[in-house]
Amino acid sequence: MDVAEFDFDLPESLIAQEPPPERGGSRLLVLRRRDGVITHTRFADIGNLLRRGDVLVVNDTRVFPARLLGHRVPSGGAVECLLVREVPSPKSQVPNPKEQTWEALMHPGQKLKPGTRVVFERDGVRLHGEVLERHFFGRRTIRLWTDEGDVATAIDRVGHIPLPPYIKRDDRPSDRERYQTVYARHGGSIAAPTAGLHFTDAILADLESRGVLRTSVTLHVGYGTFKPVRSERVEEHVVDPESFVVSPETTAALTAARREGRRIIAVGTTTVRALESLTIGADGSVLPASGETGTFIHPGHRFHVIDGLVTNFHLPRSSLLMLVAAFAGREPVLQAYREAIEQGYRFYSYGDAMLII
Repeated sequence: MDVAEFDFDLPESLIAQEPPPERGGSRLLVLRRRDGVITHTRFADIGNLLRRGDVLVVNDTRVFPARLLGHRVPSGGAVECLLVREVPSPKSQVPNPKEQTWEALMHPGQKLKPGTRVVFERDGVRLHGEVLERHFFGRRTIRLWTDEGDVATAIDRVGHIPLPPYIKRDDRPSDRERYQTVYARHGGSIAAPTAGLHFTDAILADLESRGVLRTSVTLHVGYGTFKPVRSERVEEHVVDPESFVVSPETTAALTAARREGRRIIAVGTTTVRALESLTIGADGSVLPASGETGTFIHPGHRFHVIDGLVTNFHLPRSSLLMLVAAFAGREPVLQAYREAIEQGYRFYSYGDAMLII
């Protein structure tokens, strides 16, 4: 399948630069899988569309301030670094809180050769770095260390929330809370599982009162989620692995729902990737798992866990759009996108939402 089949034109004015004034204030487009019928409502009314006994599965990962701004030593030239994932130190396998090694996306790419020294500073906190290896598309392996304290604390204090590049503004202190779900628990993501940003404590309480069950997985959103599709054929794209955990408690809830014919509704594409990476046992039980998943879901994938999906509107030609199209059909999804554009829906991370059931 050609990647070009997942292209569409989006007016720049519909790319949300700010979150809604209040969580839950977004619009909700509803796409019915069986016949492609589209309806429109408010996200706050999602409870009217779910059933008693449905299992809502959320991703409880938390975004950490992975964007580092600093300068080269000694030239003083500006440097930007997006931490992607921590890797074992090439010197020692014993963790050292004062030193860490990371895979990162760095800019400016051509000038940051192995051996380059950098410094990131903010509010009196200093974090040192040295480029160890250079890879393709601006990727680097970088060693980070501190003179005082530990690296994790320094990253939290020096770093910025990594808003997506299509949000054309600097991050603000308020993004540290607003670019998180209300149920975020486990730090490790470089991007938010944005479908979950719409939920409020009140909406979740309303769902619980209606008999909708909730459980969680943890998938730390990394480069694999938003890595550009550079190939011309969908099947040639490779998704970088991301770490995930699905507990026995969660899989027990999933197993019970499947056996009793109740729906499993995933909140976000990252939740889908975690769930669809699980194994179904011979007796039909869903087995717990942890580790890394490089599952790339595109048309032709046979879904074996989920029955519904809450998602935001995604970039053209992206692996996330391909995942949604795999679940609901390419043409129905693109028709829903066309209608969303005609209706002035807000797109991408801070935009409106879509429910596919």
